[in-house]
Amino acid sequence: MKPSHNSARIGMIGAMSVFGSIGLFVRMIPLPSAEIALYRAILALLLLETVLIYRRMHPQSNRTTGEALPYRRRLGHPLLWLSGAAIGFNWILLFEAYRYTTVSTATLAYYFSPVLVTVLSPILFHEQIGVCRIACFLLSTAGVVLMTGAVSVSADDLCGIALGLGAACLYAAVVLINKGMSNRVPGDPVADDPISRTVVQFLAAAIVLLPYVLLTSGIQITVLDSIGWAALLCIGFLHTGATYAVYFASLRGISGQEAALLSYIDPLIAVILSVFILGEDISAMQGVGGVLILGASVINTCASASSDSNG
Repeated sequence: MKPSHNSARIGMIGAMSVFGSIGLFVRMIPLPSAEIALYRAILALLLLETVLIYRRMHPQSNRTTGEALPYRRRLGHPLLWLSGAAIGFNWILLFEAYRYTTVSTATLAYYFSPVLVTVLSPILFHEQIGVCRIACFLLSTAGVVLMTGAVSVSADDLCGIALGLGAACLYAAVVLINKGMSNRVPGDPVADDPISRTVVQFLAAAIVLLPYVLLTSGIQITVLDSIGWAALLCIGFLHTGATYAVYFASLRGISGQEAALLSYIDPLIAVILSVFILGEDISAMQGVGGVLILGASVINTCASASSDSNG
């Protein structure tokens, strides 16, 4: 059962707001990016499996059939596994981008992904692009460019930008695969249940990340102090387990273009936190960019709500 348009929009806004704070937490964890990504997947799996176990023990709370399936039948469609693998490597590249450059610069590179989603959605899903949505998309894109325009082109910055662009391509693939899942596998109990679906994706992410970590940096979790542990648990349970479930559920109730536009809330939150928490400088140009992003999201939301009520 798909969420209503309004509830999906609210869920997407909330998810993007939480995602926007992840750079701050990653900076607190003195572990290699791949290892953080691995623990992120494992912790999220623990949380979501607990939810599924609870729902199996309390059938009256079930709203879909996915969580009642035997585990061997909850392995899902191969597209889910492909999406999960993309998620895992997306995390690695994004976290590495945070290491090499500032949060704002990494955000600029990473948020090339909404451009890809907006361009490809009409081709893949035959969605219509209205004039208002095009205008909001252009405003949002201009806002990201302005907000993160003060880039010192050092070798580390270039490396961070390249890593961010790689993460952007993987993120766009995740969005498009999940958006197209309902059309490709209609009626599939796993694809129709956001939590079962997310469990499969995170399981796939953990499976591809574990050998990668063992063959590269190895396990170094023993170096974490209390702050590092708190940040890691927050990333795993809140930023990943809870928020991704909301995010994937919301994708099923809104168009690919609207999801791309609302995703600009993520960099807005990221830059605000980088200024007030991490102490990164922000120029007047970047401030104007933030206003453009927020304004475009608000205009898009209001236009969509007006279209729904008239339709």
